[in-house]
Amino acid sequence: MNFDLTEEQQMLNDSLRRFVANEYGFERRQEIIRSSSGTDKATWSAFAEMGLLGFTFPEDFDGLGGNAIDTMVVMENVGRGLVVEPYLATVVLAGGLIRDAGNDAQKADILPGIASGERLLALAHYEPGARYNLSHVQTTARKDGDHFLVSGQKTAVLHGGQANQLVVSARTSGGISDETGLSLFLVDASAKGVQVEDFTTHDGHRTAEISFNNVTVSADNLIGTIDDAFSAIEKAVDLGIAALCAEAVGAMEAMNAATLEYIKTRKQFGVPIGKFQVLQHRMADMFIQTEQARTMAILAASEADSNDRASRREAISMAKTLVGQAARFVGQEGVQLHGGMGVTDEMFAAHLFKRLTLINLLFGDADHHLAKVSDGLLARTA
Repeated sequence: MNFDLTEEQQMLNDSLRRFVANEYGFERRQEIIRSSSGTDKATWSAFAEMGLLGFTFPEDFDGLGGNAIDTMVVMENVGRGLVVEPYLATVVLAGGLIRDAGNDAQKADILPGIASGERLLALAHYEPGARYNLSHVQTTARKDGDHFLVSGQKTAVLHGGQANQLVVSARTSGGISDETGLSLFLVDASAKGVQVEDFTTHDGHRTAEISFNNVTVSADNLIGTIDDAFSAIEKAVDLGIAALCAEAVGAMEAMNAATLEYIKTRKQFGVPIGKFQVLQHRMADMFIQTEQARTMAILAASEADSNDRASRREAISMAKTLVGQAARFVGQEGVQLHGGMGVTDEMFAAHLFKRLTLINLLFGDADHHLAKVSDGLLARTA
């Protein structure tokens, strides 16, 4: 496997590092989180101008034809600066579904708008009681003449309150947990019967609880083939997990830098605590965990675009397991080495720890994905 970035990817990485360091500082982030929307239009417009919002879309639809490795580069810098903009929700998840499952008319209508920063989308898929089971969907879409009526409840919709449109999964046939019988619909967030409850999560990001009460959806807004959306949803979530792994690596790198700076300046017994060998060993362990996580994030990104379901899912679960474990270790060690200051809102480390904790839980925690890897190994040896 080639671990080196291309020249273009390295230029992108350098540009984003500078932008995050110079234009998206800690104080600016705090202002954005406290705002009514929880996002920043100027930052989003800057992302559009840099071409980030259409990076992985086809060139025919105002994109740059990139792949999951390009997304990895972007998300590492998102993690490094704890950027709270809806890149994962709009570009990776919802945009990825339109790119992979939508028809040409839908792509032409939606993808250029995402690339320009004018349209925000969110994936409304998870439901109460589903835990991490992707096929557990009780929301229904009932055919009624030339349209559908969508009813149900979606939970933890990432940036659902900021989205103009929602990509909604609904059951059009089959039982509650069947992989068959799922369909995807594009629903306007302002449509009659859609109720959105937006709130801030523990790490400063926004999510929403969304209910649908007999929402009328045109048959033209069916994404892909009816009853056959599960594979597209699964792949979109895998792309989302690969992106989260990269974000975690960026956040761990930032935690290492912040912690190293702190132990170099914090004094005890008249000397910087970084002089104590036991703390040096703990910092070394943090760096080792981060580098191991980086290799797994690269593995996840290299497999995320694959249509080989078994190979892709195994690589994604292995990466999410190790990255989740590393995120927990680095986050906890970073807070410990900061002492009591490590849990205060004034310290960047506290916010890094919160985000690393939430990343571990999103789309399946380390224990969930470890069980998936274990089940796969047992199935092969049976």
